[in-house]
Amino acid sequence: MVPVKEKEVVTVTDQLMDGYDVVVIGGGAAGLSGALTLARARRSVLVIDGGAPRNAPAAGVHGLLALDGIPPAELLERGRADARRYGAQVITGEVADARRVEGGTDGTDGPCGPDAAYGFEVTTADGRTVRARRLLVATGLVDELPDVAGLRERWGRDVLHCPYCHGWEVRDQAIGVLASGPMAMHQVLLVRQWSDDITFFTHTMPEPSDEEAEQLAARGIRVVNGEVAALEVAEDRLTGVRLADGTVVAREALVVGPRMAARAGFLASLGLRTAEHPAGIGTYLPTETGGRTDVPGVWAAGNVIDPSTQVGMAAAAGAGAAVQINAELVAEDTRLAVAAHRAALAPEPAR
Repeated sequence: MVPVKEKEVVTVTDQLMDGYDVVVIGGGAAGLSGALTLARARRSVLVIDGGAPRNAPAAGVHGLLALDGIPPAELLERGRADARRYGAQVITGEVADARRVEGGTDGTDGPCGPDAAYGFEVTTADGRTVRARRLLVATGLVDELPDVAGLRERWGRDVLHCPYCHGWEVRDQAIGVLASGPMAMHQVLLVRQWSDDITFFTHTMPEPSDEEAEQLAARGIRVVNGEVAALEVAEDRLTGVRLADGTVVAREALVVGPRMAARAGFLASLGLRTAEHPAGIGTYLPTETGGRTDVPGVWAAGNVIDPSTQVGMAAAAGAGAAVQINAELVAEDTRLAVAAHRAALAPEPAR
């Protein structure tokens, strides 16, 4: 086989084929990694990307081996180029609906009609429709932020969520942690790893229990009760947190745990729906280990199934799901080939 050249020219087109082996819904790390793996397996692949990555406000992606600090937009552009280099098609669009094709196959052994190669039909918001043998859902999630004045404008800059992603960048600074959900204690104790100047704002959550207060005191974490009203900003830098009573607590960074909602409403026609996460942090799409959903032929990977997944983990999950999808397609290809082979060898009926 002739190897793919590093500088091979790739033709980018939005002209869709009628059907694909796999339609990947979502073009972030999980979706593009899955598309790359499938395209390298010589599968026809379409990626439909909504163009609203969760990490867009961040200056860099951190903790990603060999690419630490790369801007999110550059990472995605490189990912698209990689997938396209092996023949995957990547387009911008929103998926409005995904449903089964009458008579198609989806990985089960049921009867096959004339459209046996395609088990699913995907429709975009602008009315385009394509068919697919399998679906890989990698649409990620939406961060629903607390209603605090000025917070959204600082999100991904000096208002952060994941210390593994951005804790090093605010190390040894005066950091606040805004309680906003059931994981607040876990979060404030975790953030203490990056700085010894931590203030815990209880905001609208209950005050710490006696046991929690002891833990916070032992770790030198200050507790400030009362609702937070706004952030104080000067010269485009966070300078403090203002309480509803007017008190301002000087801070250089603020860690917030948003409610995280999986982007999966378009799967309702397939009978797939999100569920409340056991940790109480939002919604997710339940899957088996490896990303298989309850609907045969539909797989999922990345933040849509695990809100805590970081970029590198999402990419790995996308590749893992792609390997399983390809194995399933190989088995189906073999089954159909055997049926055709037997039919060709069968004696003609007597006249």
